[in-house]
Amino acid sequence: MQPSEAAHLIRTSLETLGDPNRAAQQQAYMKSAIPFAGVAAPELRKLVRATFSENPPQDQKQWLAVADEIWRTAIYREERHVAIELLAIPRFQKAWLDPTCLPALRHMIETGAWWDFVDALATNHVGKLLKQYEQAIKPELETWINDPDLWVRRTTILAQLKYKAETDLSFLDRAIQGSIDDPDFFARKAIGWALRELSKTNPPWVINYVEKHQNNLSPLSKREGLRILKKQGLID
Repeated sequence: MQPSEAAHLIRTSLETLGDPNRAAQQQAYMKSAIPFAGVAAPELRKLVRATFSENPPQDQKQWLAVADEIWRTAIYREERHVAIELLAIPRFQKAWLDPTCLPALRHMIETGAWWDFVDALATNHVGKLLKQYEQAIKPELETWINDPDLWVRRTTILAQLKYKAETDLSFLDRAIQGSIDDPDFFARKAIGWALRELSKTNPPWVINYVEKHQNNLSPLSKREGLRILKKQGLID
């Protein structure tokens, strides 16, 4: 299936499945300039699986081209989620997700520029690349740490969110430092979220980190980062 055909099929399917009332609620919640079709996440994932099981991309070039076409021509916000889900399908990722995909992912991060897109790309795409191709892509990600774009920096903070005990603590430290002085809510929230997830497997590091940087970390980052440890009674 050609990229334009895939994009048309996805859009018409979303319009068939969509609920106008849900669409209005979703758009208000997300503060989105792009309208929604009104399709719930489980239905969206089913649509992606069904569409690309019947019409799978033939190679990496087509896989990326279909995702790009759906992303660029989207008139509904769900279309961009479809593009992200397409790039997350395990059998396609296993075959084709490699360092050559990084520019396409960065383009989506920069043009998506909101948490629902960026967080999925950070954890399910960039994060997987970093784990599998660390030596190849880490030098590039190091440059993202101090990028002027908030969402590019947020990606470096959240890329290891699912790594647990395998987290590269040095890289996480540098990623946090790149945004520690940013007053933006989404920078501060990302820092807190990353620390909170790490606290599940490495409480001492998180406690020490917050203590060491208590004068620089925002109250939001500290509160989020220590939330689980406080509930567990490990700190006051």
